[in-house]
Amino acid sequence: MIVLDSSVIIEYIDLDGEFHGNAKLIFENLNQGKLHGLIPHPVLAETCYVAERVYAEFDPKNAGKRSKQLVKWLFSHPHLQIVADTINLAILVGELKSKLKLALTDCYVLAVSKIHDAKAIFKKREKEMQNVINIIEKDFKIIFLEDF
Repeated sequence: MIVLDSSVIIEYIDLDGEFHGNAKLIFENLNQGKLHGLIPHPVLAETCYVAERVYAEFDPKNAGKRSKQLVKWLFSHPHLQIVADTINLAILVGELKSKLKLALTDCYVLAVSKIHDAKAIFKKREKEMQNVINIIEKDFKIIFLEDF
C-alpha cells in the first residue's frame, strides 16, 4: 500500500518531468492492480489546481477541464482510495504540522501513511524537509522518486 503526494501525480502527467518515468511506473502498477494506493482528500484538491497550471503550459483552453478530468479519474480509480478526514487523522496531521513545520498536504500524506502502515511517496526531498529529514526517514516509511 502506498500514499501518493500531489508531486508524484503531477510528475506522472508532466511528460517532461525529471522523474516522469518513475511516476509512470507507479501508475502502471496501480492501473494493473499490482499496487493499491491512498490519496488524502487535501492532496486531491491540491492536485486539481497544480494540474491546471501544468496543463495550461501546452493546452491553455482546456487546462481546467483536463485537471478536473484527472481528479475525477483518480477519485474513481479502482486501485486508489481517497482518504477523508477522521478525528484521528485530523489530530495526527495537526501534531505533525506543529512538530515538522511541513506543508499541510505533506503532513496529510505522512499521517495517512502512518495510520494505514503504508509507504508515503514524494517526488523529492523538498527544501522545507531538509531540517527534519532524519525524523521523517526514521519515523515513516517513505520513498522519494529522486532516489530511483
